[in-house]
Amino acid sequence: MASYEAEVSAGKRFEFGRNWSRFLVLLDEERIRTAEDSLREMLRVEDLVGRSFLDIGSGSGLFSLAARRLGARVRSFDFDTHSVECTEELKRRYFAQDTSWTVEAGSVLDESYMARLGSFDVVYSWGVLHHTGRMWKALENAAIPVAPSGQLFISIYNDQGLRSRLWRGVKRAYASGPAGRAVATVAGGGVIALGALKADLARRRNPLSRYVDYRQRRGMSAWHDLVDWLGGYPFEVATPEEIFEFYYGRGFQLTRLTTDGGGSGTNQFVFSRSAER
Repeated sequence: MASYEAEVSAGKRFEFGRNWSRFLVLLDEERIRTAEDSLREMLRVEDLVGRSFLDIGSGSGLFSLAARRLGARVRSFDFDTHSVECTEELKRRYFAQDTSWTVEAGSVLDESYMARLGSFDVVYSWGVLHHTGRMWKALENAAIPVAPSGQLFISIYNDQGLRSRLWRGVKRAYASGPAGRAVATVAGGGVIALGALKADLARRRNPLSRYVDYRQRRGMSAWHDLVDWLGGYPFEVATPEEIFEFYYGRGFQLTRLTTDGGGSGTNQFVFSRSAER
């Protein structure tokens, strides 16, 4: 497998970790509580006390932190070296010397690594598996550490046919270098801004309010999510039905679903594994 640095240098991969390292400057208590609420809502729990939590592609480390604050024993890993550093920084800030939270480098595409991790009550991977370049292999490997009766919480970009292919081109351009990044930012950012403005005007909503309210939905930053979207390459997509079929055949049942409503954003899935593997 090519190294992270080699893929970035070749214009084959976006540096997610550098983006999230800048996000950490904005991190505050409100954003952390919002991330906790997001986990509670999707997993239908009040806390994660006594449960183990694996964060595949931990990124900024925000949701690893949220899971630990909810009482889980957490293991976090990422392929992106800067993301590993971000997660380690959050652990240092909030849970220094804590043996119930470990952070490391690793790849979901490495089947032997995934098998060595052991079993977890909750396996979480939000907006990660579709950026590996081998999404279906990543989806398969993400199921390996889910314990019997455990939960798998993932989000995958919605397949919008031609629209998705056009966005893939924008993202490829962004990852290719400074010139491509400038073109992709103007073109892609303009499309997003105009679409948002049109939707807000149609609903008679103050266009600025979506950015003021943004952190209240997931605790993230609108700007850093925009950069993450424009630069998010590799980029793969799937319909909800494709994800259902894939995991149903592997002993999972869907327990929670939120869809993008026909757009090109993510669909969120929570699956429960059967009691017998």
